Amino acid sequence: MWIVVALICLALVLFLLKYVFTTRAPNPFEIDTRESLRPIVFEKKEKNKVLKQGFVASKVPENLDAIIVGSGIGGLGLAVLLAKAGKKVLVLEQHDRAGGCCHTFTEKGFEFDVGIHYIGDLMEHKPFRCMLDQMTNGQLQWVPMDNPFDQVVLGPPDNRRVYSIYSGRNRFPDELKRCFPGEEKAIDEYMRLVKKAGKGIWLLAFLKICPLPLAKFLVYTGLANRLSFFFKMASRSLTDVVNELTENKDLRAVFAYIFGTYGSIPKDTSFSMHSLLVRHYWNGAWYPKGGASEIAYHMIPIVEKAGGAVLVRAPVNRILFNGANEACGVSVMKGQEEVHIHAPMVISNAGIFNTYQKLLPKELQAMPAIKEQLGMMKNGEGGLSIFLGLNGTKEELGLTAQNYWVFAENNYDELVEAYSNGDPAESARKVPLLFVGSPSAKDPTWEERSPGKSTLSLVSFAKYEWFEEWKDDKVTNRGPDYKDLKQTFIDTALDIVMDVLPKITRDKIAFVDAGTPITNTHYIGAPKGEFYGADHGIKRFSAELNATIRPQTPLKNLYLTGQSDVFVCGFAGALAGALTCGSVVLGRSLHLDAIGLAKKVKLIKVKDE
Repeated sequence: MWIVVALICLALVLFLLKYVFTTRAPNPFEIDTRESLRPIVFEKKEKNKVLKQGFVASKVPENLDAIIVGSGIGGLGLAVLLAKAGKKVLVLEQHDRAGGCCHTFTEKGFEFDVGIHYIGDLMEHKPFRCMLDQMTNGQLQWVPMDNPFDQVVLGPPDNRRVYSIYSGRNRFPDELKRCFPGEEKAIDEYMRLVKKAGKGIWLLAFLKICPLPLAKFLVYTGLANRLSFFFKMASRSLTDVVNELTENKDLRAVFAYIFGTYGSIPKDTSFSMHSLLVRHYWNGAWYPKGGASEIAYHMIPIVEKAGGAVLVRAPVNRILFNGANEACGVSVMKGQEEVHIHAPMVISNAGIFNTYQKLLPKELQAMPAIKEQLGMMKNGEGGLSIFLGLNGTKEELGLTAQNYWVFAENNYDELVEAYSNGDPAESARKVPLLFVGSPSAKDPTWEERSPGKSTLSLVSFAKYEWFEEWKDDKVTNRGPDYKDLKQTFIDTALDIVMDVLPKITRDKIAFVDAGTPITNTHYIGAPKGEFYGADHGIKRFSAELNATIRPQTPLKNLYLTGQSDVFVCGFAGALAGALTCGSVVLGRSLHLDAIGLAKKVKLIKVKDE
């Protein structure tokens, strides 16, 4: 019986994809829009003409088709997709530059990226790469990182173990088998589970774009779990799965090391979520040539060409609704005055908590459907970033185009829980994990732009509550106690870095500063200082939640896009969120459109060769 029902559902899925989602609006991926490469623009004044266009009412285009709140990749990427479908879109950003976590900033002559550390799955003619090429008209270039691209460092200096993570679907497990002889069966089974779970992600996207009654039917009949191994494994924790595979604690740690890229410790992580990240890097890791700001820089002109605009210093303080509770525009604070902008559609990339708790009128916040969705989600962990500007070239400092994931030991769950539950000052001296990467070593244009200098980006986690008492202070003057706590974190991180990278010494450090969770709240609007939006724990990946929290909100003409609302975290996850929201807004499957163009481009490439 179940097999018959499953076949019927699959037939219905194919019908919907063919006849419903491919007929209503133009295809943004209809043609290959790549253009001949132009020289990379290094002059900041020229780039800022694109990235820092300040809001004034006179710059707002007339007859808008949509307003998007937030210029992170989930919002800006969606704006590009709509622009390519002929829509006039206004993107509003509260910060002084566009890009969200893709923006960069400069201090003491050093340029730092904020959130782009490495991106996977960018092999030429793959759908993800093809999509990005179209969304930047072929102007955004990607540089492959070293292989191995990650180094997993476990234990204290007197008992340190280092494991290299190689790209390549065969080389990755083969290298693990060399490091862990006798564990071949465990490694093969891990690879099988990761591959099978990751392939089932299609149903998560489908639950968000198909008619709600069908989504509910798939969930409440249990068919979602039967049709997709992703949902079947979603309720199982990463800790439980890897512990069943092997007794070797270091191998368990290597299987789980990348949990820092989504922010949930292994015992709270859905194995299915983890499988997506592991698969994402199977074919390698890349970095944007010219730095992370190149992403927004090449997307914005496409929005503008369609008659739209991307304006910064434009804090949206509320969404406007008509008498029928339909979204009809937004209010932007300009000094002490409100500027009202109207459009038939409002799309929020500000995160589900900001959207529902800050931008809706009180009476709409009280709607049962809104409260139900908020009750299904919780805030992610607060993020800590440390930025180092160094005197010296990458060769002089021993920096390479690879990352280091440094852990105090292999018992991740216990280490991070003790850290999170500890006294702030004490925990600051015992940081259990630290990501270390060098943007300057990954970017081949860096030496031309900043000769004789280098940078490091360090990332960890910190509780928002540790810094909350200073959240209302002036961002540049939060008092001596705040600075002392921040400095303790910096000193601990520097000790780790100088131990792992011995050519870096304190006399080489020309600049250092840290961004705490309340820094993240100020600059990127993260309610609790989180890097990755809503929490990415096990409950986040239930079929029920993903059928309920969709691009279409309970309020007509109001939609959600981005990583923390619609899909999963990270650059690729936010773009997938944009693709999913765009599918709903345009009434066609943009996922299939992107795959179709990728196949077409690949065929042309093969023919030319």
